[in-house]
Amino acid sequence: MNKLVRFNLIMGLVHLFQGILMLVLALTIEQAIDFKPQITTSFLTFNETSMQLETVVDKAFSLPFALFASFFLLISAFFHFYIVFKKDKYLNGLDNRINVYRWYEYALSSSLMIVLIAILFGVYDLATLILIFGINACMNLFGLLMEKINQNKVTTDWSPFIFGSFAGIIPWIIIIMYGFENSNPSEVPAFVYAIFITYIIFFNLFPINMVLQYKGVGKWKDYIFGERMYIVLSLVAKTTLIWLIFFGIMQP
Repeated sequence: MNKLVRFNLIMGLVHLFQGILMLVLALTIEQAIDFKPQITTSFLTFNETSMQLETVVDKAFSLPFALFASFFLLISAFFHFYIVFKKDKYLNGLDNRINVYRWYEYALSSSLMIVLIAILFGVYDLATLILIFGINACMNLFGLLMEKINQNKVTTDWSPFIFGSFAGIIPWIIIIMYGFENSNPSEVPAFVYAIFITYIIFFNLFPINMVLQYKGVGKWKDYIFGERMYIVLSLVAKTTLIWLIFFGIMQP
């Protein structure tokens, strides 16, 4: 258990290093500085000439994309350090087969990540981005609920897992609609496919890890092994995706 606490400390340092590096690049590389997608809002107005209601799209603000990409890593670093600081509560939770800090961190970091991906795929509407963030956060909070209601239970209640899976699909339907519905597949940049495929793979590895935990398959009979896998998956997924995204914004 003490090794697991040290493992969190190491992972926190790795995330912090990458986050600081990303922050420096975001503030010094011209292309990263200049990449500021225009986030928009829409509202109805009455056109007195046509005597009809019309939808008006207005610019809300320019998003410093690369800067927010660094926040994604720094959020993860913060939670790893917080776990070390609250190690007694963390270890006590693991004894009861639950890690609340994991799900709160995922609710923030992965939701920010999918919002950034959505922006790269052309989703600029602020209301839509807020909904994507919110429903992805709900997906992770269903993961927390899954662990809460199944503590020390002989029969697993899979309802939170099912509801969370449903919630998790919704943002991807929106992203696919924006990214591929009206595009020529041959003209879609390679990094877009790389981000899409990579995220889909990692996106599914997390629920697979949960299923293996609750099914008690092999080493996953030990909850601690599943916890280690969550930490490793988190680092590999975040590292791969964030640098794919960063190099994506450096494209012409």
